Amino acid sequence: MLSDQEFLRYNRQIMLPEIGEHGQARLVNAHVLMIGAGGLGSSAALYLAGAGIGTLVIADDDEVDSSNLQRQIIYRDQHQGQSKAAMAAEQVRELNPHIRVRAVKARLADQRLAMEIELADVVLDCSDNLPTRHAVNQACFKASKILIAGAAIRWQGQLMPFDFRQGVGPCYHCLFPYDPAAKAPAMTCSNSGIAGPVVGIVGTLQALETIKAITEAGQVGFSTLQQFDGLTMAWQKFNLAQDKCCPVCGAGVNNDNP
Repeated sequence: MLSDQEFLRYNRQIMLPEIGEHGQARLVNAHVLMIGAGGLGSSAALYLAGAGIGTLVIADDDEVDSSNLQRQIIYRDQHQGQSKAAMAAEQVRELNPHIRVRAVKARLADQRLAMEIELADVVLDCSDNLPTRHAVNQACFKASKILIAGAAIRWQGQLMPFDFRQGVGPCYHCLFPYDPAAKAPAMTCSNSGIAGPVVGIVGTLQALETIKAITEAGQVGFSTLQQFDGLTMAWQKFNLAQDKCCPVCGAGVNNDNP
């Protein structure tokens, strides 16, 4: 049951027939893990907090830098030099003091990553590096969780939702095979540039897909790659197929399926 205060706060959302009081109650009881509090996470965290996600965990090991402020809109100039996870959590609490927020000032990996994912209903990958993305993908598949992954570079944005609740692929590794031993330089915002609103668009869509997944409103674009070009405003959508030899969701190298 929603309290009177919650009903008033989320009234415009509750009015949506696809959500209603039942859907809002689901949001209030939901536990979401957001990995990465940069450009993607800035928008995602604010919209998830505004929607009334009951528990939001924000994980990031970085500190706020002046170069972040062009696109990481959750931060303020006085936050420079401070923990991104802590400052993001502080801003989220100011937006919505009715939700529970926990900052993890560390790069999640191994057992700690697995533990945090196990606690979550939905995981948002808002990270900015391939090792983390692949570790999160593998851990979400193993734990049978929903993963809403996003990425952005230059003028391009990508949205990739995966539903692992049935223990089947495709997964992020099917789309972007990864060899940890490869030494090819990665494209990053620091070496390639980024248009700030692009990460805002993708992060906002990650929040939207999360809200839809929790409330079962509409259709979440599971097992698709949606690609956005900020220069032309064009969208492309691709259905993803499972790689039967995928070491994460295919041949069973890193999962418990026979």
